[in-house]
Amino acid sequence: NWIGAVLALVAASAALSGTAIAEEKRMERTITVSATGTATAIPDLAHISTGVLIEANTARAALTANSETMAKLIAGLKANGIDPKDIQTSSFNIEPRYSNPPEGGVPGIVGYRVNNQVQITSRKIDKLGEVLDQLVTLGANSMNGISFSVSEDEKLRDAARTEAVGNARRRAELYAAAAGVKLGQVMVISEDSYNAGPQPYFKAGRASMAEAVPIERGSQDLEARVTVTWALE
Repeated sequence: NWIGAVLALVAASAALSGTAIAEEKRMERTITVSATGTATAIPDLAHISTGVLIEANTARAALTANSETMAKLIAGLKANGIDPKDIQTSSFNIEPRYSNPPEGGVPGIVGYRVNNQVQITSRKIDKLGEVLDQLVTLGANSMNGISFSVSEDEKLRDAARTEAVGNARRRAELYAAAAGVKLGQVMVISEDSYNAGPQPYFKAGRASMAEAVPIERGSQDLEARVTVTWALE
């Protein structure tokens, strides 16, 4: 009769639904592991932040003197092998200088200061001391520091990525074996954000720059971090 047919259909639907739920739960059996990989490289680029700071009684005088010195500095760097694309202005400002009046007095403008800073990339680190000496000779009187980087960092980081995935799989296999299951296919791989890490840094004033400067670039660790999800059999 039709009532029996309906009940049979409902029972079949329930069975199918239960099977689908069971299958869905089975597919949810996964393991997720995060791991890192590291590649160590020797920096081959030096980034020098330097410039010219000039003070004078008037803004025009300070600007003129600063511009002349900076033009000489940039021309000298280019003449000595620094590629124009490796010289970039990083900041430029003109500001008044104020007097220090006695207590209760009103500060007055006594002059102006012009500061022009450039970022220089040196691709010959073994000659970095010569570049620093050259900067001083050409008129640079402001040194804000030196940092180092690796030119082929992405290629080297690929080795770190490969190591990270290998470390993740090794750890996942360890957990799976301890749980009495086996790894299945990879479901998801994602790379986490990373930092370049600390870089060797040097900062000095004009006096110490005028001598032969010992610079140690050290090494730089390029790190990759991945998160991988496997299905469990």
